[in-house]
Amino acid sequence: MNICAISTPAGVGGIAVIRISGKQALEITDKIFQPINPEHTLTKTPGYTARYGKILKQDNTTLDEVICTVFRTPHSFTGENSVEISTHGSLYIQQETLRLLIHAGCRLATPGEFTQRAFLNGKIDLTQAEAIADLIAAQSASAHQVAINQMRGGYSHKLKQLREKLLHLTTLLELELDFSEEDVEFADRTQLKNITQDIQKLLEHLTDSFATGNAIKNGIPVAIVGETNVGKSTLLNLLVNEERALVSDIHGTTRDFIEDIVTIGGITFRIIDTAGIRNTTDTIENLGIQRTYEKIEQAQIILWLIDCTEVSEHIEWLADRIIKRAQDKQLIIVFNKLDKITTEEQNVLLQLFDNYPAEKIFISAKNKHNTDTLCQQLVAAAQIPNLSEQDVIITNMRHYESMQAALQAIRLAQYNLNNSLPSDIIAEDIRTCLHHIGNITGEITTNEILGNIFANFCIGK
Repeated sequence: MNICAISTPAGVGGIAVIRISGKQALEITDKIFQPINPEHTLTKTPGYTARYGKILKQDNTTLDEVICTVFRTPHSFTGENSVEISTHGSLYIQQETLRLLIHAGCRLATPGEFTQRAFLNGKIDLTQAEAIADLIAAQSASAHQVAINQMRGGYSHKLKQLREKLLHLTTLLELELDFSEEDVEFADRTQLKNITQDIQKLLEHLTDSFATGNAIKNGIPVAIVGETNVGKSTLLNLLVNEERALVSDIHGTTRDFIEDIVTIGGITFRIIDTAGIRNTTDTIENLGIQRTYEKIEQAQIILWLIDCTEVSEHIEWLADRIIKRAQDKQLIIVFNKLDKITTEEQNVLLQLFDNYPAEKIFISAKNKHNTDTLCQQLVAAAQIPNLSEQDVIITNMRHYESMQAALQAIRLAQYNLNNSLPSDIIAEDIRTCLHHIGNITGEITTNEILGNIFANFCIGK
């Protein structure tokens, strides 16, 4: 079946791109396309060639002047004959061109169907298909780098090497089973142990990378916490460069968390403004404070904001509630309203907070003083490594779950090897490991999994 869809974002723009893919993609497009040179029909056009002409309506009047680019099987994204029509960005032109293509023999593509066809036709594996969606959604340099590495096949290459090692192992063990009556040992047990250990280390490295990959893909959660009226909402507005939170001198203004996304130094952060922590009898405010505690536990970085001019006598009470929830997290103590205190007073504050293990910085959120340094501290606290084209990082929960299952299987194989269990049991462990890795790349998959993956794509991709 031949499919078509608009590939550019919805709305009016300078141009729009409409894609057609299928066995008769060239013939169908020729029915509505009239090239300037009558001999340059798309069916006679070589691949990777663009033709200029008109889209004709059914009454043979001109709808638009366009450029059609031809991609011939198998050298196209989908592996099928494909055409991309570049029209002017009018919504009417886009919809009318689609209607003409459907009348000529196409149907509308479903979400992700072009990429799904590329996968089914062997142009890409499933990890590369998912990387395309990640690349489209990337909001930071680091997320883009991870997605482009995966789309180019770096992750697939690593998994292919892993599968080859596992297949080598299972082949040797299967040979032993075929000649079990002769009591022949094809696989040296010491070699098997070394190989399974190497595989286990690689799987552990990949699963451990998920924490970093998930932070890169979805953003690093940063909770701004502290007492009421210390400038938390002002700091949020400053970091996201937008008036997202209501700022007031009234204590307890923020009663629920407010969250927004910002990119700093090529890294995506999810900045969360929380309700101020204090003793209160207000039921609604107490619910907000409870959510503050939850956000502290969920965050990766904690910004504990303190008013330089009014350090509360309840500071130890407050520290107990923040620091115990910030264990194994990056804590930065931010002294706000720097413009209202002296250098001597700064030193007194540093001494007062000397026992708290955290980075410390003085800023003025209102006057934007020293906030660039705070941003630098956020980037450092994110602990995102500098990524190269060779780095392989897991960012997908589906991959992580399959990798965890594969790791469990190879650990069981190694345990059974160490305890001299029969070859058929060890071979089954390795086959299980192979199965889970095959689930990641799509060598072993189901229509339900494919439906879930490609349903999250935009139409036209």
